[in-house]
Amino acid sequence: MEKVGRHPRSNADTAPPRRFDSLEQEAYLNLWRTYDRLKAIEEEVFSEVDLSAQQYNALRILRDVAPEALPTLALASRLVSRAPDITRLVDRLEARRLVRRERSAHNRRVVRIALEPAGDELLDRMAARVVACASRQLGHLDSGDLRRLIDLLKAARRPHEPSDTPAAPTSAPCAAAASDS
Repeated sequence: MEKVGRHPRSNADTAPPRRFDSLEQEAYLNLWRTYDRLKAIEEEVFSEVDLSAQQYNALRILRDVAPEALPTLALASRLVSRAPDITRLVDRLEARRLVRRERSAHNRRVVRIALEPAGDELLDRMAARVVACASRQLGHLDSGDLRRLIDLLKAARRPHEPSDTPAAPTSAPCAAAASDS
């Protein structure tokens, strides 16, 4: 009795199934998996002080411009990852008295954000843990491999960055905090 719908096995049938649709997809999914693993290490550090990596990033940016303040949208544009709700992020930091809002006397719609002393002190207390986090995440790579990785990641995102984006993120969470690359 012949089975309906079955064809003799060809060499194509014995080849292992493709795991990815393209080399680009494989690279992207590996990048995503790597991010997930490194993010878990980062979250351990920030959860100890009830901060998100993005909140930490905002504090570091504000420290870089202190004692000046930044307009809210300028702060959002400098974050390593997009902040769709920058107002809520600032609300949380302000509630903890880590930052303050300043309204412009000339235009009340312009809100500037400044680092408070408590935010500066929190960053000081976290400094050693953040450096240790970066070492735990990527310390197994030598400096040449790290430089090549940085260059490849910059090249991968270059066509997707707005033209006014700085060449390298500053004040990054754990993975780049030690070098600010």
